[in-house]
Amino acid sequence: MPDPVFVIGCSRSGTTITFETIAASGHFLHFDYELPQFWNSLVGPLNNGWESESARPEQALPEHRRRALAYFYARLGQGQVLDKTCINTLRVGYLHTLFPNAKFIFIQRDGRDNISSMIDGWRLGRTDGGFGLEKFFGPSPSPVAINDGEFSEWHFFLPPGWKDYNRASLEEVCAYQWITANALALDAARTIPPEQWISLRYEDIFERPVEMFRGAFERLNLPFNAEMERRCASLSSRPTSIVRGTPKKQKWKESNPEMIERILPAIAPMMERMGYDPHD
Repeated sequence: MPDPVFVIGCSRSGTTITFETIAASGHFLHFDYELPQFWNSLVGPLNNGWESESARPEQALPEHRRRALAYFYARLGQGQVLDKTCINTLRVGYLHTLFPNAKFIFIQRDGRDNISSMIDGWRLGRTDGGFGLEKFFGPSPSPVAINDGEFSEWHFFLPPGWKDYNRASLEEVCAYQWITANALALDAARTIPPEQWISLRYEDIFERPVEMFRGAFERLNLPFNAEMERRCASLSSRPTSIVRGTPKKQKWKESNPEMIERILPAIAPMMERMGYDPHD
């Protein structure tokens, strides 16, 4: 089987709509759900001492590659797999070691809007359940009392250093998750051949969705026909994975303005690294 294509990005950054659009090409095998339990079974909190849900290149074993390809083949058949699992944003170097020819589609989002959406996700969950992690790992080995005890478990994913934030405010926790996920992905991208790394911006879904995905399809050597163009042109009015209302730019000013203002100094360097003006 050929090496997979991985759609990655911090939770609530547009990974779902990106994955669904590329999957609609019909050229990939794929699951309609994420696979954190599988990837964590290779390297994860229950076998790495609750270190985090990240994985480093030196942790990649030939056995992991064999297990992944066997898992895909047994459930999907033979062909190239498109995988969208957000924790893999923390595992780029590890995955590149396992799959040297894999391609990575990395989508980023303005930190203020991304973190605001994560705050909403922590508090509201989603239409099909919450984002809490106890259902996967059981109770945390370290007591969690985030936001003055509002949360007794982590949500979305466990970044390296998570225990240091077990008593932090919710906005500090979400900011740390966003910074860490993007930093790990961008640092690892330096080791990925440019032809295997495709960068996208969430904001382009509103401003230039057709051009954004046409470019991605070209990089993936996929045809971009009239039907796909129509699909992409309607993306800004067809939200997916809703937590609170339809997505839009600078939504943080409506949802969590005071919380975002408090963590803006902490996220400003990463925003600038990703090409955003934290003061616009």
